[in-house]
Amino acid sequence: MKKNSKINRIRGWALALVFIGMIIMYIGVFFRQYPIVFSIFLIIGFIPIILSFIVYFWIGMLSTKTIQVKCPHCEHYTKMLGRADICSNCNEAITIDPELDGKEFNEDYNNRRKREKLLQEDENKIN
Repeated sequence: MKKNSKINRIRGWALALVFIGMIIMYIGVFFRQYPIVFSIFLIIGFIPIILSFIVYFWIGMLSTKTIQVKCPHCEHYTKMLGRADICSNCNEAITIDPELDGKEFNEDYNNRRKREKLLQEDENKIN
């Protein structure tokens, strides 16, 4: 599976919700002769579209609060969520935490308990 930055991954889910809603609504077109069933499909299909709007709005607000870092590999600026993320241009792992510099990318570094456990395991491997 191709690695993506967290912001792009969330945007991908929101886009999938739009298409899911459209497909559900399109299925409803086959039931035009039954207005109640047709209406139910339209309403059910509208729900994922509204959810995608909420997700897009949320990630947009979250995106304004993120820090921008310059990727050491491609020299482009990218928005970063958490301590470890992936560059949205070159898909290389980047971090703002000096403890994680040079280590293989792991999504668990953004969770405090999991990060401490991973760092402890790394220390045990070294010793």
